[in-house]
Amino acid sequence: MGLLDKLSGWLGLKKKEVNVLCLGLDNSGKTTIINQLKPANVSSPLSTEWKHVIDILSPTIGFNIEKFKTSSIRHVGPRKYRNLWEHYYKDSHAIIFVIDSGDKLRMVVAKEELDTLLNHEDMRDKKIPVLFFANKMDLQDAMSSNKVTQMLCLESIKDKPWHICASNAIRGEGLQEGLDWLQGKFKVCQ
Repeated sequence: MGLLDKLSGWLGLKKKEVNVLCLGLDNSGKTTIINQLKPANVSSPLSTEWKHVIDILSPTIGFNIEKFKTSSIRHVGPRKYRNLWEHYYKDSHAIIFVIDSGDKLRMVVAKEELDTLLNHEDMRDKKIPVLFFANKMDLQDAMSSNKVTQMLCLESIKDKPWHICASNAIRGEGLQEGLDWLQGKFKVCQ
């Protein structure tokens, strides 16, 4: 560590690294969102248009963990196998919860998983921010972010700051708004 790094650390100017867990039901768009959020130098060797086609046609199989940085936020995400999520709760500083806003039938399952997450012993007392992406807004039958808020009873979350963004992960729409909100929450905490 150089002298300037030490000095900035002593003065409280050093950027804080935070771990953000990206969770949601399968086929909600987590992989596409993660790929959109990755810096350009971490992307796959495929062109952007082909990468999106592959994401749409082949869902993530197995348990994946992605680690990368965008500004001062480090994203970590097990993106499948919900029973393994809890192993990452302790080290998380924020949650991104992705919802398929076009999948009305599985909204109950998404609510159950969200409740399990928020009531887990490692999460219950943490005052970490939760960002919701009401994803797939490009679908004709997609529910609005207000309707998703109602169906998931997000208004009942009183002990954690939360925000919901309408998103279309394929086009990257709504993602920056969500990240700006999340980053603002970390600036308040510093």
